[in-house]
Amino acid sequence: MSQQTSSVAPETAAIDLAEEFLDRTTPLSRVRNALHRYPAISPAIVLVLAVIVFGLLNERFLNPANLSLITQQVAVVGTLAIAQTLIILTAGIDLSVGAVMVLSSMVIAQSTVQAGLPAILGLAAGLLVALGAGALNGFLVTKFRLPPFIVTLGTLNIFVALTLLYSSGATVRGAEMPALLTWTGETFQVGGVNFTIGVVLMLAVYIIVAFILGRTAWGRHVHAVGDDKEAARLAGISVNRVLVSVYLAAGAILAIGAWIQIGRSNAASPNAGLDLNLDSITAVVIGGTSLFGGRGTVWGTLLGALIVGVFRNGLSLAGLDVLWQTFAVGVLIVVAVSVDQWIRKVRK
Repeated sequence: MSQQTSSVAPETAAIDLAEEFLDRTTPLSRVRNALHRYPAISPAIVLVLAVIVFGLLNERFLNPANLSLITQQVAVVGTLAIAQTLIILTAGIDLSVGAVMVLSSMVIAQSTVQAGLPAILGLAAGLLVALGAGALNGFLVTKFRLPPFIVTLGTLNIFVALTLLYSSGATVRGAEMPALLTWTGETFQVGGVNFTIGVVLMLAVYIIVAFILGRTAWGRHVHAVGDDKEAARLAGISVNRVLVSVYLAAGAILAIGAWIQIGRSNAASPNAGLDLNLDSITAVVIGGTSLFGGRGTVWGTLLGALIVGVFRNGLSLAGLDVLWQTFAVGVLIVVAVSVDQWIRKVRK
């Protein structure tokens, strides 16, 4: 009995030493582990630092009127970024979000002004169009197994062309539309800062999507599909069904974005918002959502959208040309992707 104990002891000691060696962590690795578990930490730090720096550089930055402008500008990009987050969580990407939003906004406006539909039916028509666009993207990605990047690059051009054909390139002014369509542009004041109904609507969508992703089986399935499609399939998850549902959910959110955009600009223009694709992706990446899928939160995306808005506004107040503003956003993207790659190396 004693011989058996003595023969096992060295083996156990060796295992303990190996575990102790593997468990050794440095301060840097602990930071990486924390960022892996809580993706919203890094964008929160960047946002706070950006606000402090720009506030010190220009006293007008923290002026209530300027803060009002930032929040109103973020409302549209922030809403589109929610849709983009859902798709990127599944390891996809959607280059058509801006085009879908513009197409939906033109359908909403034209159906009420030209066709004479009541405002609520116009909003429903815009929702159906956005859902149809999402369904098309989801169908092409799942049934033909095409890369989301290629699919949405193609549908981007399709939706832009459809928008111009449908609207004849004409802008519909807010004065011509029913009051409900421009309602999202109405403002109210909190602490001297003017917020629009659109900002409130955007925050409501964030709360709903955050709850769904964090507390429902569908949300867990979305993360599982993005993390490893094959493992999700072996676990009994219908991967294609989840992917299609994600694109449909994104379409519904883009229709809400179209409504916010109409209120924000007090018009529906076929040329407005087509360049928001890059900003929506930027907000998602800076917000800590991994481009490889499976990791990220919508609250991080909201912080990312605010960072983009703060940087553009702060650099503008500093007198920098718009090209340098774009340059700064590009640097942010590269840094965010580099940090994401570093975080992904964490030992699970």
